[in-house]
Amino acid sequence: MKPTKTTIKSFIKNADNLFINVKSSFDGMTDMCEAQKDGFTKVEKTEDNIKNSLGIKGAWFVGSGRDYFTVYNENGFKGYAISNCCGHFILAVKK
Repeated sequence: MKPTKTTIKSFIKNADNLFINVKSSFDGMTDMCEAQKDGFTKVEKTEDNIKNSLGIKGAWFVGSGRDYFTVYNENGFKGYAISNCCGHFILAVKK
């Protein structure tokens, strides 16, 4: 079954000890996505732009079918990788 935004929302809601790995993010100075420091960190909640961040600092969802979701199961973590024009990040829990 292909993951959807609904799958990701349910995963976030039901996950204990959620981690994020921001692989790349949009940089307005260069007008492109730039690689970020690689590595998982514990998720920080945010109240900024809930619609696009789903309450997670470092996460950004574009919407309108322009987000791409894949299952992630590597390096002792399992969850979902999310890619779009604003970057690439992984939301996961430890196995």
